[in-house]
Amino acid sequence: MDGRSLTASELAYAAGVGAATTSGHLARLTQGGLLVASRQGRHRYYRLASAEVARMLEGIMVVTRSAPERPRATPRVPATLIEARTCYDHLAGRVAVAIADALAARGAIRLTPDAGEVTEAGRAMLASCGIGCGAPGRRRFCRPCLDWSERRPHLAGALGADLLRVSLERDWLRRQADSRAVTVTPLGRRAYAELFGARLG
Repeated sequence: MDGRSLTASELAYAAGVGAATTSGHLARLTQGGLLVASRQGRHRYYRLASAEVARMLEGIMVVTRSAPERPRATPRVPATLIEARTCYDHLAGRVAVAIADALAARGAIRLTPDAGEVTEAGRAMLASCGIGCGAPGRRRFCRPCLDWSERRPHLAGALGADLLRVSLERDWLRRQADSRAVTVTPLGRRAYAELFGARLG
């Protein structure tokens, strides 16, 4: 879900399951078109087939998080993932929702459950940070993505991907090793507050 390609061994370790189980699942997911496999040297790497697959997975997580708790033991979600994480190619978690809320409050964006729009004032604000300045492509520019931990939307589409890219390049965010969690730096907290009005606490 962080957009990287991983080997079967890496995925088995992350999931805490055996190699044979992992191999069987990866074969089925690849045959079903949910994963894409590529070979480099003697290693075979797997990644999600598309942003649409990532969006589907986030949607499933919204549903499973709202299901009643079962008596059996279930893995706990680390607080770092709830705070800030990558959602395929864009930012998710409490921080991402706070940024989306702040941009909406300032009239920079308008979000509905199914669509998003950047206003003229919003384009100017974001362009001043180097966000959303690329040539328009076929991908939807701005759309909401329902956050499974916050149950409210964060920004996806080309705009959401650009926000994550710029945040990493400017050291507003730092990736955590072996996780899709990201850490907001002190510089990032100031930037999000001053540029977007997002108060992250």
